[in-house]
Amino acid sequence: MDISVQRNPVFRPVWQSQRRYVVMKGSAGSGKSADTAQRLILRLLHDKGRNLLCVRKTEITHRLSTYNELRGAISRLGVGGYFMCTESPLRIRCINGNEIAFRGVKHEAEREKLKSITFEKGGLTDVWIEEATEITRSDFDIIDDRLRGVLPDGQFYQIVMTFNPVSALHWIKAVFFDRPSTGVLTHHSTYLDNRFCDEAYRQRMARRKELDPSGYVVYGLGEWGTISEGLILSGWEASEISQDTADYDDCAIGQDFGFRHANAILLLGWRDGDVYILREIYAHEKTSGELIAIADAKSWPKTLQMYCDAAEPDRIKMWRGAGYQARPVKKTKGAKDKSYVLGQIDWLKQRRIHIHPSCVHTIAEIRQWSWKKDEQMDAYVDEPVPFMDDAMAALRYGVEAWRKPPAIEVMKPVGEDDYEDDYY
Repeated sequence: MDISVQRNPVFRPVWQSQRRYVVMKGSAGSGKSADTAQRLILRLLHDKGRNLLCVRKTEITHRLSTYNELRGAISRLGVGGYFMCTESPLRIRCINGNEIAFRGVKHEAEREKLKSITFEKGGLTDVWIEEATEITRSDFDIIDDRLRGVLPDGQFYQIVMTFNPVSALHWIKAVFFDRPSTGVLTHHSTYLDNRFCDEAYRQRMARRKELDPSGYVVYGLGEWGTISEGLILSGWEASEISQDTADYDDCAIGQDFGFRHANAILLLGWRDGDVYILREIYAHEKTSGELIAIADAKSWPKTLQMYCDAAEPDRIKMWRGAGYQARPVKKTKGAKDKSYVLGQIDWLKQRRIHIHPSCVHTIAEIRQWSWKKDEQMDAYVDEPVPFMDDAMAALRYGVEAWRKPPAIEVMKPVGEDDYEDDYY
C-alpha cells in the first residue's frame, strides 16, 4: 500500500513510543487529537490482533469527537476501502479483523460494561482517552485493568491520553508528570507546533493572549493552569436530552451576531427550573442570508421567539423577513452595562444547565468561560473575559423571557416602524 502520511515533527517521539502510557497535554489547536487518530488507524491497519477502545466521560460525545477524528484520518490517509464504519452502534472495523469500540464512564452501568468488553478477534490492546481531564482516577484504574495478559513478541499495550491541562491540581499531573517513570511518555504540544494551523487561528490566539492571559497559558501554551478557579458557570452537564420542543415547558432561541468572531444561535428549553441547550448553529464569516439558509435547511422552528443582540437591527430585520420571530434584547444603559450582564450570569448560576452533546462549540465555550483576573491583586474581578463567549452571549439573550417574565417592556426600535412590537 502506498500511503501518504502528513504529520507534525513535534509528535515524532509519540510515534516511536511503545510505552504503556502516552500522556499528551497541549494547547487547543496543537493537532494532538488528529495526530493520535491518524497514528492509531495506521497501527490497526498494519498489526493484526490489535483492538482499540476510545473512552470519554460521556459516551454520546464520541460521535462528534473521536469517531469523527478517526473517520477523518481514514479519509486523509486514503484507506477508506479497508475500514467499515457504523453509527448504530458506533464501531469501526478493519478488513484485517481489528476493531474500534467507543465507551463512556459517566454511569456505573457504563463502567461495568468496560469490564466485559470483547472483540471478535483478539483482545483489547490500545485505549485512547480523549479529554482525559474529564475522567476520575477510579475511572482510569478500571480502564487500565482491562489491558492485561501475555502478548505475542513485538506487541505491546498502550493507553493514550489527550487533553488541555486546565488545572495544576488534577490527578493526571500528580500521577504522570510529577512522578517520572520508565513506563510513561509525557508529551507537550501547542498550536505553534502545528504547521497545518491557519493564520486566522493564530491571530485568534494572539487576541486571547492579550485579553485572557490565564486562559492563554492553558489553551495557547498548553501549560498547567488554574482556569477552574475562575470559571463562571460550573452547574452544567452534557447529556442526551430530548431535542423535541414539545417535551419542555417553554422554548426560545438566542442569537449573538458575529462575522469574524462566531455567530452563535442556540435552541433553548425550559423545564422545572432548569435550562436545556438543544441545538446550536455556530459559524464564522457567514452572512445573515447564509445563516438563515442553514437554519431553514435544519428546520429550526420559526414559531419560537428569537432573542438577539440589539446592536444589529438590520440583521434582526432580515431574520424577521425570513419568517423568524426575531427581536432585540433591551439592555439598560447600552450594551456595555456591566450590571446587565452580571444579572444574567447570576440567574444562570442558580440553574442547572443541560447541554446536548452535539453542541460541541457551546460545550467548549462554557468549559473555559471565566472571570477576568487582576494580575497585580491576584484576584478575579466581576467581569467576564471577552473572548470565546459568543455561545454564552446567545445563552444570556435566549433566557431573558424566563429570567424576568413579569417585566416585559414593549417598544418600537428607533427608525424601525415595520416592527410590530419589540424590544424585550
